[in-house]
Amino acid sequence: MIDIILINPPYEKVSKGFECVDHLSNQSPSLGLLHLAAQLQKDNFKVNIIESDLEKLSPQAVAEKVIKTNPRFIGITLFTVGVDNGVKIAQLVKKELPQIKVLVGGPHISSMGYETMKRFPSFDLAVLNEGELVVSKILNNYLQNETQTNINGVIFRENNELITTSPSKEQIELDELPIPAWDLLKDFPNKYPLAVFDYPKGPVATFSASRGCPFKCEFCDTSTFGTKIRYYSPSKVFQIMQNLQKDYGIQHLQFVDDLFVANKKRIQELCDLIIQNDFKMTWSCTARVDTINLEILKKMKQAGCWEISYGLESGSNQMLQHMKKATTVEQAKQAIVWTHQVGIRSKGLFMLGYPHEDTQTIQQTKEFIKELPLTTMNLSKFTPYPGSPIYRRLYGTSIRDEDWERMNGMNFVYKPDNISMEKLDYEYKEILLTFYKRGIILRHYLSVGLKNPNHFLRLFKFLLCGLIAKWKNR
Repeated sequence: MIDIILINPPYEKVSKGFECVDHLSNQSPSLGLLHLAAQLQKDNFKVNIIESDLEKLSPQAVAEKVIKTNPRFIGITLFTVGVDNGVKIAQLVKKELPQIKVLVGGPHISSMGYETMKRFPSFDLAVLNEGELVVSKILNNYLQNETQTNINGVIFRENNELITTSPSKEQIELDELPIPAWDLLKDFPNKYPLAVFDYPKGPVATFSASRGCPFKCEFCDTSTFGTKIRYYSPSKVFQIMQNLQKDYGIQHLQFVDDLFVANKKRIQELCDLIIQNDFKMTWSCTARVDTINLEILKKMKQAGCWEISYGLESGSNQMLQHMKKATTVEQAKQAIVWTHQVGIRSKGLFMLGYPHEDTQTIQQTKEFIKELPLTTMNLSKFTPYPGSPIYRRLYGTSIRDEDWERMNGMNFVYKPDNISMEKLDYEYKEILLTFYKRGIILRHYLSVGLKNPNHFLRLFKFLLCGLIAKWKNR
């Protein structure tokens, strides 16, 4: 019998009408659930994982799958955009299995746990912050009909009341965590590609080599992992890379933590391990523009680094100051030039529509993008996520749940004072089209696709999907 099913609920990753983009988008599984599942397995619980979107399951289909399995518990990870569907799953399951306990966690719960629990009685217990150290204790307490008051960092229902325990002060030593439970994923890694043209050769996987961030960017929510940065040791990271290749044939690994390059000594040691062992795996990572230099970039290239994603956000120093990014346009330009110089791809991550955005700051961003030797770029629509400083500044502590289903970075849910929504939408499309129709960019993607035809296959599926959708809507 399965003890617990961990669920990543379905949610809209793209705007309405752009569903065909799923063929091109990142299909990576939830690392949080994989870590949690591995710890539960270590503690002798039998676990399943449901990746709703990746398995193309509606809330009703997820609930039916859970009801058929009849576990003792379900655990749902919640981003703001997935709360409504998470509630639907819990309600449908509890209607048929009233004895089941529903645990929730994830970024939305870490930032707005009490309000969410108060609003949705189908959730029995909320785990704030990291869950690996406490979830097994929670399950055992329920199995033994004991209260949860001895566990810090949770909110639970008892005698029709909500009880919040003291905040947890314990932080996980990452090297002590078991390796994520990739074995629980159906047909891993074949059904879990990164975004199209975002890797040179598959199969691929993702991993976070650190947790926590001490920086104070106004648009970020650090409530889950905190402001103290913690790292896996270089030897542990290298061991995980070796295991992924040996057990699953992984050829490219994407590190998804924001501060992968912040500790240069650690990166130097990891690169040396890769080089000295003649280990053949390409990898990509994210980095702040103020944490790299030419020397470390050369070492990273030698060790197989294929692409670095930089959170550039804007081409306006004024906007960066409003965001409290603590970097400058000049630093960003230098980082991209250095990265291009050593032969590593650069991906620029930009944001449009932040408070104080206007036509002048947008034009500065356009000019900035033209100056940079970027290989690719992502442009998100500013979303004030619950738990971030900008959310509290704009809305106070209240929950504005009318936009939850649209809070995926692909919808404008906030309008700056000095520009219209229509103008924002126009500029968003204009920036993307201007960048991706450049000949140098098209030639690069052609080169990547010729080396890995699977990219072209996914592009063909996207185009076919679009044609079919257009034909149906005639």
